[in-house]
Amino acid sequence: MKQLIKPQRLQKNDLVATVSLSGCSAGIFPARYQHGKKQFEETFGVRIVEMPNSLRTDLYDNPQLRLDDMMTAFKNPEIKAILTNIGGEETIRLLRYMTDEHFEIIRNNPKIFLGMSDTTANHFMCMKAGISSFYSPCTMFGFGENCGIMDITVQNVKKTLFNITPIGQLPESKEYIVERVYWDDKNDIMRKRIPTDGNHFIQGTKTVRGRLIGGCMELLTMLNNTPIWPSLNEFDDTILFIETSEEMPTPSQFSYVLRNLGAMGVLDKIKGILFGRPGGEFNADKKEAQEQWLATYQKFDEKLLKVCKEYGREDIPIVTNMDFGHTVPQIILPYGVLTEINPTNKTVSILENAVL
Repeated sequence: MKQLIKPQRLQKNDLVATVSLSGCSAGIFPARYQHGKKQFEETFGVRIVEMPNSLRTDLYDNPQLRLDDMMTAFKNPEIKAILTNIGGEETIRLLRYMTDEHFEIIRNNPKIFLGMSDTTANHFMCMKAGISSFYSPCTMFGFGENCGIMDITVQNVKKTLFNITPIGQLPESKEYIVERVYWDDKNDIMRKRIPTDGNHFIQGTKTVRGRLIGGCMELLTMLNNTPIWPSLNEFDDTILFIETSEEMPTPSQFSYVLRNLGAMGVLDKIKGILFGRPGGEFNADKKEAQEQWLATYQKFDEKLLKVCKEYGREDIPIVTNMDFGHTVPQIILPYGVLTEINPTNKTVSILENAVL
């Protein structure tokens, strides 16, 4: 994988732009947006400014306006970071409006770009432009939790975005939240937290190093064979990170995506796999629902092992149950930054600084 341009670090009082590049939830649930904005500003000491269309509710009919907001934020030298409000399923529609000029704007104005889920498409746009971006929580999910931004996320953000030293070993949470929050329910103050035993090292014995690439499973299938999909050689010496959305795809559907990556030759190129804890929606107060969800989750591990065996990749380390994706808390994964998986010590470490 080619080395990507790193953006400048965040500092106190810096300006951060919020954008809605997919769903319109920020406009539909303004209280949730304002809560996330307030927590992000107060926790990290920055100032948030909305792009012109960030809070609109009619963006389905105006994909060009979403792209305009993204470009406006990249071109503005006063804006040091771009934070997506939420994911969705619409970002891929921006591609039909993108020209070489848009990619030049991104490349010539590298800055911190943050988001997850459907934002995978925007991250691949940044990769095509040659800059590193950050798979991370967004304004309304992760940074906008009613229970506050969880400590593991706060510390990881500070270490990743505000610090120019190597990030080091990635933290592991002792508990997580999986239930979907209902943003129009004012009584939803605290969701149930479930204990967890940290990262699961389910395959591999040798320490490997590679540059991070990946995103949300559903987006990887959407982006396949589009102009922003990386060439096969760009998967050389990479560590693939992957997670599933709140749509709760089945383990079998997950294996179809893995087999597609195998058929394309991607699995032959990568050095290892990081898998985020699957998200979904269930009543965590009901023991039966929790047990059923956990049993389903274990089948994802089985599919990972099975497909890797099918493609002769029983040698690569695989780490699952990680804190990124559609559960809370979430850590940040910087695209293109050198990362190490050490199965002996059971650690995943980012060996470089992600910002300058």
